[in-house]
Amino acid sequence: MSIWGKITGVAAGLLDAIGQLFAERGGEEEGGGANVAFTIAMIALSAKMAKADGIVTDDEVETFERLFRVPPEERTNVRRVFDLARRDTAGFEVYAGRIARLFVGNPALLEDILDGLFEIAKADGVLHPGEQAFLERVAEIFGFAPNEFRRIRASHFAPDAADPYVVLGLAYDAGDDELRRTYRRLVKENHPDSLIGRGVPPEFVRLATEKLAAINVAYDRIEVERGLKAS
Repeated sequence: MSIWGKITGVAAGLLDAIGQLFAERGGEEEGGGANVAFTIAMIALSAKMAKADGIVTDDEVETFERLFRVPPEERTNVRRVFDLARRDTAGFEVYAGRIARLFVGNPALLEDILDGLFEIAKADGVLHPGEQAFLERVAEIFGFAPNEFRRIRASHFAPDAADPYVVLGLAYDAGDDELRRTYRRLVKENHPDSLIGRGVPPEFVRLATEKLAAINVAYDRIEVERGLKAS
């Protein structure tokens, strides 16, 4: 059965399905449990986020379909699950908490989810105040500190993208050793091979590649500013 068939089959119990399908992650076949759980997590939270600015728009759903390369024959099923998640009485914090527990110890994958949510949020070119508050709260539930949230946001929205310290999630007075440790960690987490190993869809690898380029530029700028590297 395709990943979309699995999702449609369990959609009636979407919140429980996240845990149920994640438990199947040992499957090696394409579209195994981890991939299904990741996709359901994205559907659930992106549908909840869409309520933050009042409505699920076609742009938001189309962005999701691009991220996950939804085949045309499955788009009706995806929109049905979006609508179910949007109308579900459980609050988004319940979903975020469940997902945080499922992916505990894997902050890189939780960041992948936030990256996907930011992509959907900017489908209309604007980060609405309600979406900003939603994403900040989800990041907090996921265990990200405020500086880490700003770092993640900077890879999707200006003007923070112009500040190399924000791009790396560093304080301005961070030491050179902390700078190097942070840079190495971010490079490792956003390397295409790491994302492929996490089993995320191919479009997320593209997003990480763009983020990695920004990380490299930010690090080079700070090195030059501090005299650690010739300009």
